[in-house]
Amino acid sequence: MMVKVLHNGSCSKSNAVLEYLDENGVPFEIINIIEDPLSVLEIKTVLKKLNQSVFHMIRKTDKLYTEQYADKNYSEEEWIKILSENPSLIQRPILIKGSVAMLGRPIENVKFFIEK
Repeated sequence: MMVKVLHNGSCSKSNAVLEYLDENGVPFEIINIIEDPLSVLEIKTVLKKLNQSVFHMIRKTDKLYTEQYADKNYSEEEWIKILSENPSLIQRPILIKGSVAMLGRPIENVKFFIEK
């Protein structure tokens, strides 16, 4: 089954997951979330597949987050809009296989996800 990878090319963890998939012969499609940001609807769809709240999807170590958002109290809807406008704040990579998704870190989780 084809795995979709929500990817940021400047992220070492994201690149490591692509390398792992390639080395293990897993067919995948790259969705570069920086060049082609996710819409609000696409983020909601990914969240359903992750079975997580939007707060699980936010990169809290990102400079933009710490400088502009860390001390704010946004609703889930507001965060989804913020992520659609600031894709660098989205945890990556995110792997999607059919109706399920997972964060691709640590890489051990990817191995388990691919084999299921």
